[in-house]
Amino acid sequence: MSAAPQTLATAGDMRPVPAHVGIIMDGNRRWAQARGLPAALGHRAGAEAARRTVEAAGKAGIGWLTLFAFSSENWRRPIDEVKALTGLLRLYLRSEVANLVKEGVRLRVIGDHTRFGPDLSRAVIAAEAATREGTRLNLTVALSYGGRAEIAAAARALAEAVRDGTLDPAAIDEAAVASQLQTAGQPDPDLIIRTSGEQRLSNFLLWQSAYAEFVFQDVLWPDYGAEPLAEALADFARRDRRFGQRAAG
Repeated sequence: MSAAPQTLATAGDMRPVPAHVGIIMDGNRRWAQARGLPAALGHRAGAEAARRTVEAAGKAGIGWLTLFAFSSENWRRPIDEVKALTGLLRLYLRSEVANLVKEGVRLRVIGDHTRFGPDLSRAVIAAEAATREGTRLNLTVALSYGGRAEIAAAARALAEAVRDGTLDPAAIDEAAVASQLQTAGQPDPDLIIRTSGEQRLSNFLLWQSAYAEFVFQDVLWPDYGAEPLAEALADFARRDRRFGQRAAG
């Protein structure tokens, strides 16, 4: 499902603002290494960047923001780093809930958060429930998430429905697949941002990003915030989005 971009009046202009922005938050470890710090402190600085960016997104008029916090491949990292990141995620969820509620932010988590253990899983469920009434910004955090696994799970669900006789194979179309994704009911991202200068999707929202615009920024995630987000939005505003159609004229 794709949402038409909203508009935001800025300095007398009406500039298109993406309804949904996805961000691949990259560069925490490199930020820490450049300062001679452990990776855990890079992730802590990254959590502060997430807080700044959520606030800036709300002020910019973005309705949906998805942050790629931990991929299914990140489990291959050193155990100490994974434990430190897990503890930080737990702390962030518990400490930020009150602020999210105050700011009208609704939190959703996609991915297999049960892999982090029952304590963190309970914190995720509690945070989602506490922020359910938020309408100013829909914040989705991807934890232990992988786009290919998500599509495979959707295919299995459809196959099971066909086997059970509740679904005609001829009825399987793009909408049917989308309805089985973890992002069902959410608009597809209009803009995907990746920080740290890397230029790849890394298994993030593969199905949903079919017509997204991409902005790759040479800034490490802990240094991110309102200014680089504004630069990415300005870049997006200059794009001519045709969705496979011919350009006007």
